[in-house]
Amino acid sequence: MSSTSPIAVTGSTGVVGGMVARTLAARGLPLRLLVRDPSRARDLPGATVAQAEYGDRSAVREALTGTEVVFMVSAAESVDRLEQHLDFVDAAAHAGVEHLVYLSFFRASPTATFTLARDHFATEEHIRRHEHIAHTFLRDNFYLDFLPKLAGDDGVIRGPAGDGRVAAVAQADVAAVAAEVLTRPAQHRNVTHDLTGPAALTLTEAAAIITERTGRTFRFHDETIEEAYQSRLRWPAEQWQYDAWVSTYTAIAAGELDGPTDTVAEITGRPPIGLRDLLAG
Repeated sequence: MSSTSPIAVTGSTGVVGGMVARTLAARGLPLRLLVRDPSRARDLPGATVAQAEYGDRSAVREALTGTEVVFMVSAAESVDRLEQHLDFVDAAAHAGVEHLVYLSFFRASPTATFTLARDHFATEEHIRRHEHIAHTFLRDNFYLDFLPKLAGDDGVIRGPAGDGRVAAVAQADVAAVAAEVLTRPAQHRNVTHDLTGPAALTLTEAAAIITERTGRTFRFHDETIEEAYQSRLRWPAEQWQYDAWVSTYTAIAAGELDGPTDTVAEITGRPPIGLRDLLAG
């Protein structure tokens, strides 16, 4: 990577992308922030702003010209998210990007129970097809930060997860890993990193920890799949969205989100944040 070439960062107006951008800026690295709305762009030292939406190949190509390394946060959930991803990757290739660091999903595969993980796998495969672009895939588990938000106003987490376990990872840890990779991309060339928290919890265990830390009673109710679809009808949505919501839980039940890794500690030099510590902060 050229010392003068800016690192392109997408998603900088969001949580993970924002943390990554701030960390890189604090290290004195030049940045190019790709945003849909420039008025929301962060004012960071050494950063320039380029307006581009994922599906706009021309704007993305122009925004990425002159950059070598790109942090690609997945687009917002939508029926055409995969199409947006493919357009972005193709535009990056045409712009001469040399290394894509893509924020993917834990155990992404074409047969993943969690439906959105299939789109992540398809994106990875499309990146691999561009042989002149190096890649790093950061496959993060579900976000630890979201576990308390799974509960309704009554403190009940409802879903068909059974006794399955989820090795959820803190957003701050994902951002810390991404910042390290982007700072030293050559050390992570054509590598996939599975990012998890320090432990795999059942949702019953997670509810108990949230109760302990907040002083408010939380519990997990194991719905049937039919009950899960029915209970979510209160929120108008398309079928793909209902499938994504329900498969969040069935993926846990299937054991596909289990299996803590040491990757966060190995890359950042510190242990990953657990649910108790996250809620204590």
